[in-house]
Amino acid sequence: MLRSLAAAAGGVALAIGLAACGTGGIASGTADVQNGKKLFVGKGQCAGCHTLAAAGSTGTLGPNLDDAFAQARADGYKESAIRNIVHDQIKYPGQYETAQNNPAFLKANMPANLVRGKDAEDVAAFVAANAGVQGFAESQLVSGTNGKRIFQKKCAGCHTLKAAGTTGTVGPNLDQLKPAFPIVLRQVTNGGVKMPAFKSVLMKAQIAAVAKYVASHAGK
Repeated sequence: MLRSLAAAAGGVALAIGLAACGTGGIASGTADVQNGKKLFVGKGQCAGCHTLAAAGSTGTLGPNLDDAFAQARADGYKESAIRNIVHDQIKYPGQYETAQNNPAFLKANMPANLVRGKDAEDVAAFVAANAGVQGFAESQLVSGTNGKRIFQKKCAGCHTLKAAGTTGTVGPNLDQLKPAFPIVLRQVTNGGVKMPAFKSVLMKAQIAAVAKYVASHAGK
């Protein structure tokens, strides 16, 4: 299994497998996949860090979950095995070398027990039911300078902004914050706290476009 996960997403997926194997798996009971989805995009704060097509999330701090499990599915591993891996990774995430601008490394390590008990089982079941089912996901490449589209692809998993139809809760609610253009421009460029810097991901014109979009639409 480790070889399959490694092939799926390089060292990142291998790290998931190493951290997860042999730690006990799902405790008991029937998981609620719909509750798992709600937790993934909301309270669990998973969407802000992980890409998962079924959740509409495009986070890049942690592994792309569609890519991480696509090869395992192709090789015939059961959903129950993926579910146990995810569940154990939630409980016992490894601590790995990180790097902001090197795709070979994680950008940040996941805190342990972001969700617990039955909630952790539900999140694991949701991920296992959906991650990688469509094969390897294409990267969410951004072209052009449409501020709304850039926001929806790169910011939606973390922020609430009514104008963009997003409800992320990892970062500030932008409708409540109503940040001015220079503040948004600086934050998107350099990042801060949990937010990654986008200066190596987006062009300056794209950063300016999304900053202008947020500043002109927040709270409206």
